Amino acid sequence: MISAYINIFFIFVLMFIGYLLTYKQWFSNQIGDAFSKLVLQIALPCNMFLTITKNFSRAEFLHLVGGTVIPILSMLLTFVISFLYRRLFRITPARKGIFSTMFTCSNTIFIGLPINLAIFGEKSVPYVLLYYIVNTTLFWTIGIYLIARDNPQIEQATVNFHLLPILKKIFSPALLGFLIGLCAVLLNFQLPSSIATFLAYLGNLTTPLSMFVIGIIVYNVGIRNLTLNKDILGVLIGRYVISPLVVWLLGLWISVPPLMLSVFIIQAAMPVQNSVPILARSYDADQPFAASALGYSVLLYLAYIPLLLKLLL
Repeated sequence: MISAYINIFFIFVLMFIGYLLTYKQWFSNQIGDAFSKLVLQIALPCNMFLTITKNFSRAEFLHLVGGTVIPILSMLLTFVISFLYRRLFRITPARKGIFSTMFTCSNTIFIGLPINLAIFGEKSVPYVLLYYIVNTTLFWTIGIYLIARDNPQIEQATVNFHLLPILKKIFSPALLGFLIGLCAVLLNFQLPSSIATFLAYLGNLTTPLSMFVIGIIVYNVGIRNLTLNKDILGVLIGRYVISPLVVWLLGLWISVPPLMLSVFIIQAAMPVQNSVPILARSYDADQPFAASALGYSVLLYLAYIPLLLKLLL
């Protein structure tokens, strides 16, 4: 328990370093974009490939796939709950789509992966990716459609919903790294140790660069610019109460390995997806609301994660 807290503390130290270096003008939005691409297109695929080949056999993977039913059901149910919450608490009409998307979809890679590694180690990574696949698929289909509908010119906004870009987001380099690693596992392919070492060098960049990106985002959102209102409070309730609670309740009904369920709960209780403010700007939706919700969710997570761990561990 203590070691998990210490590991998480140092994860957030990395985020603070990213924030501080952005304040010192060492980092900028352009550098943040470069770090994001480096993580998503190079470091993370290497990490995924090595993790699946090192930690899983063919039989273990076949057992693993059945667990996707929990993230699929939990996120669909959470979307439904967000629609009910919107009506019950009269969420501002112009931000209903963004609200439901942030209520349901979490930051499964830039924060989710480092946190799970800090708590559970490399054994958790395939479970992290399973949740990531479902989260990414629903975010770039249902989520982006709802955000587009927040645009007052709905017909013009929905025209931009194209299948090919969505598929590119879903079948990301990270997922491709996972699939290539899976093929290696199924074929019993042994990677030469020198190549494995090289991939490990790249894969080890994932955690520090991910947290630097979050630090850059928090700085650019601007802590002084954050505004708390009932709509943002609703997003935080969805992220940190409803979403993990739905996963936990499904875990009582659907039998999965304890580690898998714990990782799914942690993944469900992550801050807001960091892509939401960017998409809100692209679709002329409520970007200040999205940015404030993201900022509050990241800052609150510092106090929330120890409480969640106390309940889980």
